Amino acid sequence: MTGPRWVPAAGLALAGALLGWVLFFGLPTWYGERPRPPGTPASPVPAAQGRRIKARLFYVAASGSKLTSVEQDVPYGEGTIEQAKAILMAQIAPPSPPLASAIPPGTALRALFVTQDGEAFVDFNAAFMTAHPGGSLNELLTVYTVVQALTTNLPLVSAVQLLVDGKEVDTLAGHVDLRRPLANDPGWVE
Repeated sequence: MTGPRWVPAAGLALAGALLGWVLFFGLPTWYGERPRPPGTPASPVPAAQGRRIKARLFYVAASGSKLTSVEQDVPYGEGTIEQAKAILMAQIAPPSPPLASAIPPGTALRALFVTQDGEAFVDFNAAFMTAHPGGSLNELLTVYTVVQALTTNLPLVSAVQLLVDGKEVDTLAGHVDLRRPLANDPGWVE
């Protein structure tokens, strides 16, 4: 056998790359489709359910002094930021009884970003502060609902800083210092 020795290795590498591409990206969308016979009406396409993941969401425990976690399905988000948004949208949605939310009614997520250091900056609308019932315990439960939801579910998020209407705030209701990112604190969860 004459010729360069690298030719068989290159052929194997090319075949491996092609197989890897097919396994990673899947087969082309036309694979497996069959044409409809002429005159046959198209069958209705069911609405896409969308991909979902399991996430731990946090609600006020029955004792009223801590949080309890509940596993729920939330929409899948591509990448850390999109997944964080999906988790927070599920977290701020009004829960079904008997669950009670520590998030003030009318709260909406305005923006979210995550630094390379794993600090998430979460910007809520003014209702997050103005609709808050006050009190140190309520404020702690509200803050740690958000902190725990992100740091528990997203390994790349190590701490959370809360913003209101795009601005840093000292506190929500005068008790919890929000001038720096807060880390996961399992002491607030039963």
